[in-house]
Amino acid sequence: MTSQILKVICYPISFILIAWGIFVVLGGHISPGGGFQGGAMIASGIILSILVYGLDQAPFKLSHEYISILESIGALGYVILGLVGLFVAGSFLYNVGADFYNIVPTTIQTIFHYPDTTNAGIIPYLNIFVGLKVFVGLSAVVVAFEGFKKLGEEEEGE
Repeated sequence: MTSQILKVICYPISFILIAWGIFVVLGGHISPGGGFQGGAMIASGIILSILVYGLDQAPFKLSHEYISILESIGALGYVILGLVGLFVAGSFLYNVGADFYNIVPTTIQTIFHYPDTTNAGIIPYLNIFVGLKVFVGLSAVVVAFEGFKKLGEEEEGE
């Protein structure tokens, strides 16, 4: 049994952690942080709500299909950005949006150019994909443990 105080406090704190994690992911190219740190912060909000409310009553429902789709999007996005650099410039994860060596055609450069004064290129997009992968990976561990805990409790009840 979880106390009502924890349930009341957990909900807004989870939203704050998730919003702050998104902020860290999106601002990782100009400030300390990035995909891994922001993804871990987002996962901590999800994990907090799962630990307080339980897997069935948690406000954030993460099914197996949803987790696998998000993790696939994160991994594929990272690999696709890397392969674009490999095919266009000759090296994996070449920053085709910034193109420091002027070897990328301008049409491809404008596609991957991040609209920011720092001219970060593909780095913000990489942060998004890494953040997605880390968020889902860390959250999936807790979802699996809570599912195993629930199965163990059901077996004890029989």
